[in-house]
Amino acid sequence: MGIISKIKKRLPIIGRSARATVPNSAPQRPAAPASPAFQSAWEEPKSPRGDTPVSEFLDAFVKDNGIVLFMKGSPDAPKCGFSANAAGILSQYGKPFQHFDVFLDPEVRQGVKDFSQWPTLPQVYVGGEFIGGSDILMQMHQSGELREEIDKAFPAAE
Repeated sequence: MGIISKIKKRLPIIGRSARATVPNSAPQRPAAPASPAFQSAWEEPKSPRGDTPVSEFLDAFVKDNGIVLFMKGSPDAPKCGFSANAAGILSQYGKPFQHFDVFLDPEVRQGVKDFSQWPTLPQVYVGGEFIGGSDILMQMHQSGELREEIDKAFPAAE
């Protein structure tokens, strides 16, 4: 017997259980149900949309807020670089903006794309008008156009 054969005999077999070699030697016990405390400890996050139809929700959300950002995650915890970039740009203007985490509601995630006829996220609305995504927002920020749009949406008190 060679050295390799001796080593293989002494090593445990990884990835195979003893049960795999014994055909149905013992009946399987059903898994114990999860405890009620565990089941109620974690709940799926709820969408702020509720039962409102997506198109109605989007229309009202965009019109009722001066600046709206549909993004992946939140401004404090963005879940993609483009969303982080858009939130960072908007926060520089010192104006309040509302965000909607599209991961909370798949219907809104698709609906906002249909609503704007723009295929990607994030999406920014200022004064009820669709501005664009992260790249367009950056271009408008650098050229000063974004400041003009935000000033129109938030006229100075006279």
